[in-house]
Amino acid sequence: MAKILLVEDNEMNRDMLSRRLVRKGHEVVMATDGRQGVAMAGSERPDLILMDMSLPVIDGWEATRQVKAAEATRAIPVIALTAHAMAGDREKALEAGCDDYDTKPVDINRLLDKIAALLARAAAG
Repeated sequence: MAKILLVEDNEMNRDMLSRRLVRKGHEVVMATDGRQGVAMAGSERPDLILMDMSLPVIDGWEATRQVKAAEATRAIPVIALTAHAMAGDREKALEAGCDDYDTKPVDINRLLDKIAALLARAAAG
């Protein structure tokens, strides 16, 4: 399956989500803050990034902008994950360069559908 970079500072969320993704056959690499996420996007070259928006060091909005600004990583699909499901958050995520958006707590089946759709779109070129 796909290599997924999970950028999440909450250990419980990271463990739960990574276990579920691995069970579905994905390889998961993890970063705990936005700066580490941007660095790992370049070094790991994941097929997709799950980006928490409330991160230390650099938040998910800025980390996504940096990933999308870099030639080497701009094509990697990014799904924003946020507990702050406020009006305008989806638009803010898309403006930052995210390819999709999902809310926490994560509905794993909905998230897997979004992952599959973005991976298929990326594969189609």
